[in-house]
Amino acid sequence: MSTTTAIERDAATRVRLRIPNHLGVIMDGNGRWALSRGRPRTDGHLAGVRAVRQLVRLAIDYGIPYVTVFGFSSENWRRPPDEVNFIFGLLRRFVASDLETLIRNNVQVRIIGSREGLDPSLLRLIEDTERKTAANPGLVLVIAFNYGGKAEIANAVRRIAGAVARGEIAPEAINEETVAAALYTAGLPDPDLIIRTSGEQRISNFLLWQGAYAELVFIRDNWPDFDERTFVAALEEFTARDRRFGAVEAQVS
Repeated sequence: MSTTTAIERDAATRVRLRIPNHLGVIMDGNGRWALSRGRPRTDGHLAGVRAVRQLVRLAIDYGIPYVTVFGFSSENWRRPPDEVNFIFGLLRRFVASDLETLIRNNVQVRIIGSREGLDPSLLRLIEDTERKTAANPGLVLVIAFNYGGKAEIANAVRRIAGAVARGEIAPEAINEETVAAALYTAGLPDPDLIIRTSGEQRISNFLLWQGAYAELVFIRDNWPDFDERTFVAALEEFTARDRRFGAVEAQVS
């Protein structure tokens, strides 16, 4: 991996980096980061929030238009209740402390995932955050919260089936665009690059439909250690990829 950042290099080198239009991030390794230091897992989640702030700054600095982070999966409910409650509290604290900064930086926040069963006060916070940032013209920060890719596709199928039952669409008219428009991410471009930290090499139910042609980059560092060095290394690997999209000749996104 690179030992210098793009800021430390000449401008021409930085320009040569291919910048993804949409970056997805599976923020893995908070608990392992904390346990390796003899600290409680909750300390890892706190450090992970600081890494999210760093990611937002880097995305703005490098001109990435869309970033989706995997904040809380539908499978994470299996974790100890105290840890789940702590993560939910972190979301509240992140919004409370960072909302004005996000607004000043023209960041639009969009939260995707199932909202069924969420605490009413948390639902109000989500809706308020989206409303206050909806007109911001800069980075679109998508937070996948209580999210699962399989559940998202199943939900889309139910919506389309309902439209067919109501006579709004004929079954033979259903195509990939129909499905994409029924997903939580309707209106957003598919990710070009998905990064996962902590050394695990799987996508864990994240953007299954949308990530069909995303480049996958796996980073050994745990999420709280994510910084510009690891960010630039991932962009360098992305830049070096030969993106064919099923064709023979290389295609540049």
